[in-house]
Amino acid sequence: MQNPAAAPSRFDEKLLDLSTSIDQFEGYAYAHALSIALIADAVAKQFNLAPHDRFFMQQAALVHDIGEMIMARDYIKAHRRLTDDERIDLQRHPVIGEQETARRGFSRGVQLLVRWHHEWWNGSGYPDAIESSQIPLAARILRLADSYSSITVDRPWRPAMGAIEAKQFLIDWAGIEFDPEVVRAFLSVDESVYSPSAPVEAEAIQTEHEAR
Repeated sequence: MQNPAAAPSRFDEKLLDLSTSIDQFEGYAYAHALSIALIADAVAKQFNLAPHDRFFMQQAALVHDIGEMIMARDYIKAHRRLTDDERIDLQRHPVIGEQETARRGFSRGVQLLVRWHHEWWNGSGYPDAIESSQIPLAARILRLADSYSSITVDRPWRPAMGAIEAKQFLIDWAGIEFDPEVVRAFLSVDESVYSPSAPVEAEAIQTEHEAR
């Protein structure tokens, strides 16, 4: 995979095709992973995250659920909530995703962000149950961006939340699932970045990638 110093002004087609394949496997009818990358980058700017860290975070956003695709479980698209056994099985996907991104040559930073994108601020996430500042800031941002992007679209087992309801969800779970400072930063981002009508294009999120 490319490094920040050598990257072009947009993501390469191979990476975008992989991201699209993952979205399609999960049953998203739009560019879910690109939406996460766009939201995450806007939030990261609020923290002045270094460009190379933002670049790795964007790559991780595009392939965060590659483990689900590799596992290829039929229940992913089931029109019902998962059983307890299925949920336990699915919780393996970040580790499998870490292994798959390593196999495909992604940087160690991307691998770890894929591994930790389901960790919770209070330590009740998975796979490692790390908490608060033990979780890298980029992974905390991905957790929020993934959640917001997911809950604001219809899924087979539940309808989408509206923007106001989704924001309240993030507020209610701040300090539990989400880093309160990341929630605060998200709420300060211009809504045009993450509204359903916002254009989601690779060019919009890959503009500053110089290694510093």
